[in-house]
Amino acid sequence: MSTHPRSETRTINTPDAMHDLGMELARTLRAGDVLVLTGPLGAGKTTLTRGIGEGLNVRGPVTSPTFVLARTHPGLSGGAPLVHVDAYRLSSALELDDLDIDFGGSITVIEWGRGLVEPIVSSWLDVEIERPSGAGDEDGDRGTDASPDETVVEPRTVTITGHGPRWTA
Repeated sequence: MSTHPRSETRTINTPDAMHDLGMELARTLRAGDVLVLTGPLGAGKTTLTRGIGEGLNVRGPVTSPTFVLARTHPGLSGGAPLVHVDAYRLSSALELDDLDIDFGGSITVIEWGRGLVEPIVSSWLDVEIERPSGAGDEDGDRGTDASPDETVVEPRTVTITGHGPRWTA
């Protein structure tokens, strides 16, 4: 068995397509899975996580956990809960570990978590979202302050790379 990470790159043209990608990812996820989302403000990290939450059929709404650091969304169909973390204000793996997340019993999505999860978990999906400068709003969708006509919807490039025994082929 190879230990090389698997990687896939897609172009995502709309916020709805980003949401759909989240729903698609949800079909492959199980308790113990960790996703690290990286990208600038407005890239669509929260939109992707909303799709994951819908695909997992968790109690919502899934919103950005910026001010609480982590939100747990219990599964409504007996599945694993979704833990949504905003690690932007965390500076180390120790601070992430101090949140006392049940990594083994939940599906964990960590925004801004690159460089923090590696000492804590053995496998994770790295999801990098790139967007053109100035595109969209901070959630990567139509926004709350602008009408749909005022918000520019531009394609995102999403690269998903698996790390560790769960995701290597």
